[in-house]
Formats: sequence, structure tokens, C-alpha cells
Amino acid sequence: MAALVEIAHKRGAVITGSDVSERFYTDEILENLGIKAKPFSEGNINDSIQFVIYSSAYNVSKNPDLKEAVKCGIPMMLYSEALGSLSESAYSSAVCGVHGKTTTTGLAGTILENLPLPCQILAGSRISSFGDSCTVTNAAYTDKAEQKKYFVAETCEYQRHFMAYSPKKIILTSVESDHQDFYPTYNDIRDAFVDFICKLPEGGQLIYCADEKGAVEASEIAAKRRPDIKMIPYGEAAVNKSSENSGAITGYKLTFGNVENGFQTFNIEGLGDFKLCVPGKHLVRNACAAIALSCELLKEAGLNPFDYIEKIREGVASFKGGKRRSEVTGITKNACGDSVIFIDDYAHHPTAIKTTLAGYRDFYKGRKIIVDFMSHTYSRTASLFDEFAFSFDSADKIILHKIYSSARENASDFSVTGRKLYEKAKERYTDIHYFEEILDAKPFLLEELNKKAGEKYPEGYLFVTLGAGDNWKIGKALFEELSKK
Repeated sequence: MAALVEIAHKRGAVITGSDVSERFYTDEILENLGIKAKPFSEGNINDSIQFVIYSSAYNVSKNPDLKEAVKCGIPMMLYSEALGSLSESAYSSAVCGVHGKTTTTGLAGTILENLPLPCQILAGSRISSFGDSCTVTNAAYTDKAEQKKYFVAETCEYQRHFMAYSPKKIILTSVESDHQDFYPTYNDIRDAFVDFICKLPEGGQLIYCADEKGAVEASEIAAKRRPDIKMIPYGEAAVNKSSENSGAITGYKLTFGNVENGFQTFNIEGLGDFKLCVPGKHLVRNACAAIALSCELLKEAGLNPFDYIEKIREGVASFKGGKRRSEVTGITKNACGDSVIFIDDYAHHPTAIKTTLAGYRDFYKGRKIIVDFMSHTYSRTASLFDEFAFSFDSADKIILHKIYSSARENASDFSVTGRKLYEKAKERYTDIHYFEEILDAKPFLLEELNKKAGEKYPEGYLFVTLGAGDNWKIGKALFEELSKK
């Protein structure tokens, strides 16, 4: 919602709004625009309100603002519908997938900001290279009617929200079973992605991850239904035939390099070497997808991507990540003088947990990795129970908590609990601990982090909070405690 507010504000809308009382990082984004969210109340809806846009997190029949808007007959639209309406007013591209949407969108925006294409980009979180905003508008974007405008947005598969969007190009990062409360089976969620792909116009492009089984399967099904769609693979399994003279690129073949001086290096056949300063092979794949979209948009505008390859390279290297996406939240030292890095990441699916932790293991060699994980939603935890329990192989020490519930679920409908997940995980891991409440773990973790890391971990500690819950609070509390002089 905050990202949409940024764009609507930039386009001249007068905006008021309401939210829960707990302060979130989006409050700062809004305050920078001179907007302050009010507590929910029917009094927020008055004669000056001409239109209401709302999140699917709130029920029209229960939320006081929305109930009053219905009573007053004010036009209303879901966030996803409003985003879809925006997409109709530009040459729009969508970034979708179970994993990697926000980072891929952030990378694409960081690249496109420095290219001569009039672009607006909307990501689902705050991106540091966007000036700590959720959106970015580049200098080439003006109000000249004759100029074609490009719009790139992160789109959400939950409840098929992305079907409101009108894309000309789509990035598909991954397809896996998720959102089990809405998609009971893998085929259900896969078919939703296929249907979205088929929203592409004749000759539209699907840029899909050739290394990801679900993305490949969805692309193959869509290709049979819509053979006119141009399928463009990226990743290690992609086949690339490129010509610098013509700018023709049919695929983006990726080769991973090494971690050097705080950067991951990688090569895209025909385009050369790139470097990325955020950890994990999955993020290199996201960078490859963003590079592919940038090149394809340049080609669409009649420009040769090879003429702008240095600008693209600079964009990738300058990307510093997004809020709760491998976000370094603090660096300090413990009582023994050992370095302690704190990271917070939104990974809330077993595959994301595995790949994220594996990336940290490669990137932060020589550090003892302590992971604090809080599972999100009972339905997801129940459906992927064993996968969650055995997803921490790259961690040295594991902390688990109760399940962070969703407003759309009743805990009493499920038998799964955080403690049961812990008991299952103990079958595989020995250094694993359970604390029902997040901050109950603080004394234990403070004692652990103040110990000498030892010869096996000469670089010190890496403390990671993982998940879509609020266990980021334990990382914040520990960092503040360790940083006291």
C-alpha cells in the first residue's frame, strides 16, 4: 500500500489513510511524503474522500473505515485492482514468483533508473537504492504525452491478485506450493501462474528461470496454450544466442563466479561479467532476471542493449538489497571482541530458507551462523512440515518459536504448533532450542553471542532472523544489548 501511495502522491493525488497502531518502516516512508496514518475509525471517511483503495488484509464488512465507505457509496478498489489500473496506462512489466519478487524488482529498478527509458518501478518493500523508498522514477520519466512510459511492478499470486495486472512482459522466478489456504495443491498455484502468463498480449515475453522446475513447467504449459508468447530463459540451464551488432539475445545463460572482496561475481554469456554485493546464488539469479528485463526493454524501445552494458553493470553493483531481504541490521562486537553481524530476512518458505542460509554460508565464510526462525501461518507450516523442519543445514545453531498466525486463520483449526516443528527438527539437528515467545530467548542468546567464537569461526558470528513474523525484534534487542558500552 505504501508503494502505491508513493506513486499516487507523485501523480498528484491528495491522500489520507489509516492503519494499525504498531509502527512499521512504511510509516517513515509516508511521513517523508507528509502523510500520517490515522487509527481505524469510521470518522476517517468524510465528504472530502472521493475514492478508497484498500488492502485485502481488511474485510469490507468488518473494518470501520471500509464499512463507512460502503455506507456512503464511495467508489472502492482493492490494491491489486488499483495496481492493475496503473499497469493499463503504461508499457508494463510484471515480476512474479513464489520467491524473489521483491529483490528482482529492486534490482530491475536500480538498473533502469540509469537507463534512457522513462520508467517507474514499484517494489513490495523498501529498497535502499531507491532512496529507502518502495518506488523509483527515473530522470527520463516526464509528463510528455508523446513519450512511451514503462512501468515495472512486483505482483502477488495470493488469491490470484496478479490477474488484475496487464503485462507486456513477465519475469517468472519460481513456482512452488505455497499459500495453502487458497491453493490446496501445487497444481492449483501452478495453474494460476499459467493463467497469468496467458494474459500476455500476442508476442508478449515471458522471462523465466530455466533452473527452477516449477517455472519451467509453467512456461511449457503456457507455451502449448499460447505459442505466440516469446519464451526467454535465464539461469545456468538457459541457452543463449547473442549478437552484439544486432542486439539480439534469445536467452541469458548464467555462470556463477566466486565471492571476492565482498562481491559475488557472475557471468552472463554474451554480456560479460557482473558483480553483486548481496549474498546467495538465488540473488545472482534474481540479478540475471533483472538484467534480462532491462535488455528486453531497451530492445523494445529500439535501443541496442550492448550500448548500455556498462550502465547495467553499474546498476547491479550498486544494489544493496531491500528491507527484510538479507538486510544487515547491525554490526557490533561481543564481550570477547568478536565481530557480530545481524541480518534480517523475510524467507518464510523451506526453499527460501535453504537457499538463503546456503548463500550466507558461502558469503560469510569463517562465521558461526545462529538462526532464529519463526514460521508464518499454520496452513503453510502444516503443508510443508517436514520441509520446514529440515531446512536449516547451513546453520550452526537454531532457535525456533511459536507459529506466527495470520488474521485469515484460526489456530484451533490446526494441530501443528511451533513446538511440534521443533521436535521434528531435533531428529536432524542437535544444537537446536525452543522458546515459545520471541524475547524469552534473549538471555540464552546473549550468553551465546558473548562467548568466544573459537578457532573454527575466526570472523566471529552471524545472527540471522528469518521469517515473515515479528522475530526481527530479538535481533534488534540483542544488537542493542551488545552495543552498550
